[in-house]
Amino acid sequence: MAGTTPYDGSTVFIGLKPTMTYVFQVVTQLNSGTGPVVVKARGNAIGKAVDVVEVVRRRFLEGQVEIGRITITTERLVNREGRDANVSSIAIPLTRTGPAPAPTKAGGPPPTGAPPS
Repeated sequence: MAGTTPYDGSTVFIGLKPTMTYVFQVVTQLNSGTGPVVVKARGNAIGKAVDVVEVVRRRFLEGQVEIGRITITTERLVNREGRDANVSSIAIPLTRTGPAPAPTKAGGPPPTGAPPS
């Protein structure tokens, strides 16, 4: 299939923001049940992408996230000086394997185990 990607969910592009910003984006999208979430990064941000995935799967959704087939490529870009440059990139698909949290209604009863207000 030319022009299509193997992922049907959301994509989070890793950049200059703090790691936890991306962690919360990924967790939110995984909790919404929209399908796989793909964490993508290029160049120096690749390490941060790996950190984001590890924090999501080891701290926030432990035992509830599966990592799919990781794709690594090299992209040819034009740098600031106008020259061609090769830049590494990575795409890490995450799928929620555990149950998604049930949506809560405002003003409804407190969740089970929570003290009444």
